Amino acid sequence: MKILITGICGFVGSTLARELAAAGHRVTGFDNFIRPGSETNREPLEKLGVRVLIADLRDAAAMDALPECDFVVDAAANPSVLAGVDGKTSSRELVDHNLTGTINVLEYCKVRKAGFVLLSTSRVYSIAPLAALPVAVQREAFVPDASRALPPHLSAAGLTEDFSTGAPISLYGATKLASEAMALEYGETFGFPVFVNRCGVLAGAGQFGRADQGIFAYWINAWLRKRPLKYLGFGGLGHQVRDCLHPHDLVPLLEQQFRAGKLAAADRLANLSGGAASAMSLKQLSDWCTARFGPHAVVQDGTPRPFDISWIVLDHAKATRLWNWRPATPTLAILEEIARHAEAHPGWLELSAPR
Repeated sequence: MKILITGICGFVGSTLARELAAAGHRVTGFDNFIRPGSETNREPLEKLGVRVLIADLRDAAAMDALPECDFVVDAAANPSVLAGVDGKTSSRELVDHNLTGTINVLEYCKVRKAGFVLLSTSRVYSIAPLAALPVAVQREAFVPDASRALPPHLSAAGLTEDFSTGAPISLYGATKLASEAMALEYGETFGFPVFVNRCGVLAGAGQFGRADQGIFAYWINAWLRKRPLKYLGFGGLGHQVRDCLHPHDLVPLLEQQFRAGKLAAADRLANLSGGAASAMSLKQLSDWCTARFGPHAVVQDGTPRPFDISWIVLDHAKATRLWNWRPATPTLAILEEIARHAEAHPGWLELSAPR
């Protein structure tokens, strides 16, 4: 099968490209290489027979000129929840990249009747009920307080796909939620298959870690180099929790989606995450780093950041029911993979730092 990957030289795009090429697919992708560090993935992919093009999905003419494919996997996005409000990226740039760019790719799929897979995010879910979530602390990590009323469609297993997506969800989350809606509408209107995969926190070796994204990779690389680290908000104790998923665990599901026939619209959207079994707090991550690398002081800073929430874990039960899909890589294996990569690449944080 001919697969086209957007953002192919990013962490997720390059990981999927390697796995899909190894599975025998003919993989082509494009990247605009504006992400620091992304150029390092180009040559290794080309050595595997992956065709890498230079293009920007915000350029409609460039999208029209792309080669034919059977399926597009959209792995290109500005992935920071602070994008558009942090003074580094304007709100218009964010919308152009994450929404207008998606529409340009959908137009490509419309003309060619190519299938489309959107890699979306857990940040499409409403901030207000998550910010108000009653939590308790267990083993240095927040957990939903089961003794109190929890929001609908949230349990210790995580958020289901029916959890509220009402505003506010951040500008970043809004661009992804709007992209989901447009993708599903394009597929229904123009008769090509569309799937929306809402991913939890994706992590693994080679991720371009920054404090506002790629938190597992950033924390481990910074800890190893004795860089300053802070627990922000929530009392400065590091109890905030996220789940963790390796992107190569997406590939078995993608293979099924490439082959799927007609499905109900409701079955084209699902959460994909490491789930509750993968969930970890920053303090627990620090404890792991201490055992792996030795001690390092973390500043306790209670200063909140916009859009921060104490606990977000996605329930992947729907994907398990529909596709018999489960995450395969344990969190500890992901952390060790990142650690070995960090030890082998001492300049990694500088390579992927904003310029």
